[in-house]
Amino acid sequence: MSNPESTPQAAASSTSPPSHAGHIHTPLCRSCGAPAAAPAPAPWTGDSPPPAYRPIRMPAINAPTNTAAIVLSPVPQPLPVPPASPPFAFQAPAKRIASPDDIARFKDSTHGRHFLGFVASLSASVHGRKLSDPLPSPPSPAVSALLDLISALSAFVASTPPFPHSSRYGNPAFRLWHEKLGDSVNELIAPITATAASPSDLAGAEVELAPYLLDSFGNGTRIDYGTGHETNFAAFLYCLARLGLITEPDYPAVVLRVFASYLDLMRTLQDTYLLEPAGSHGVWGLDDYHFLPFVFGAAQLIDHKYMKPKSIHNPDILENFSKEYMYLACVMYVKKVKKGPFAEHSPMLDDISAVPNWKKVNSGLLKMYKAEVLEKVPIMQHFLFGSLIKWED
Repeated sequence: MSNPESTPQAAASSTSPPSHAGHIHTPLCRSCGAPAAAPAPAPWTGDSPPPAYRPIRMPAINAPTNTAAIVLSPVPQPLPVPPASPPFAFQAPAKRIASPDDIARFKDSTHGRHFLGFVASLSASVHGRKLSDPLPSPPSPAVSALLDLISALSAFVASTPPFPHSSRYGNPAFRLWHEKLGDSVNELIAPITATAASPSDLAGAEVELAPYLLDSFGNGTRIDYGTGHETNFAAFLYCLARLGLITEPDYPAVVLRVFASYLDLMRTLQDTYLLEPAGSHGVWGLDDYHFLPFVFGAAQLIDHKYMKPKSIHNPDILENFSKEYMYLACVMYVKKVKKGPFAEHSPMLDDISAVPNWKKVNSGLLKMYKAEVLEKVPIMQHFLFGSLIKWED
């Protein structure tokens, strides 16, 4: 005798669609009336894991989490460097920053504000200027002495070839180069201080200036370099400005001659001795090593008739103009040393290329330099304070 539950009527009732009261509707094909909804996929199991997900573009490494605060913050403005007056009490500078509270104290201090204003002044001094443009005034004796210093350090590279080395980073020959810098640092600084109106007033200045210069070219023990070392070179220049050795009329030459030569030397050191990036990919993913060349380079390109931020994607523009504009030179260097799509290995630079004009790029980079370099403990814990850049308790 057949089971009543197996009758067609029972089967029909068991497979009938849910009632209207459940509000569950199965969409039907307009042509054949069959269900059009795809069945739910089976859940992933240990025997059948989901496929590895690879994003279209890798996320930015070290991308700031406070982007809204950076965007809304005011643009750092140029400020005059407060002059130091004799008699001087030079002292060996020391590290003082160890916490976010120390960062806040430095940011609100006189020299914290004026150091950032000094960087903004250097940037403003090269608006619309190419590296090869004639300077508005002849290089001062101090600027010439700075260029001689960098030339001497470049000569050390020629006399200190890299050792045979199989590792990706850290050729030990850099330690020898750094030792040569340490052995001659006082002799390198002396011609700069000798350009003062009264050189005797600056007797003993090397004790305070030398540590900034020694930390401007990377760490000889770790064989690395990063934005903190670059900031120490800016601090070295700030100290010279406080002593009156370089003045505002010198600023275009300081950027277009001195800093450009410093950048060339650092690229040589990075390539020759395979310096490891200090940190984990550079600040905000702009570059593994540098930040300030992007600030100054964007300033150079402000109001350019033809080149826009998106022009960095044009190989012909990079090839023809990278020797005139630091920003383009930095992008060209990044493309040379990194493989793969630009948007993947340098997402922040790729995003910046969508900004409509160079003025906005420059102002945004100044904001980022303040927030992502001068206000970061891992970078500023190595910053030095003495009598020229005072720590205010």
